[in-house]
Amino acid sequence: MFTYKGYTAELEIDPDCALICGQILDINDAIAFEGKTVEEARHDFQESVDDYLDWCKELGEEPNKPFSGKLPYRTNPETHRKIYIAAKLAGKSINSLMDEILSREVDKLIQI
Repeated sequence: MFTYKGYTAELEIDPDCALICGQILDINDAIAFEGKTVEEARHDFQESVDDYLDWCKELGEEPNKPFSGKLPYRTNPETHRKIYIAAKLAGKSINSLMDEILSREVDKLIQI
């Protein structure tokens, strides 16, 4: 994965074309890039992000940000009860506790 200016890209190797291909994950608009080497792919990714941001600026539009901050979450009643009790013991709301725990664990996974 690459990150640049708050955008994240997923990479794939296309053995038929001998290319590293990628796509930006965290927007609704489709932006793809490629390169024969990791550095070429990274450079094309960064240029694609810069071009996208310039294009949005020219159009007078805000760059696409598809994440609202609202994340529906379903669990079983027992886990819900435990989360409620843990939040009360920590003096926090359920949302605050879950955001803190999930943010910490996700940061570990993606090594930010």
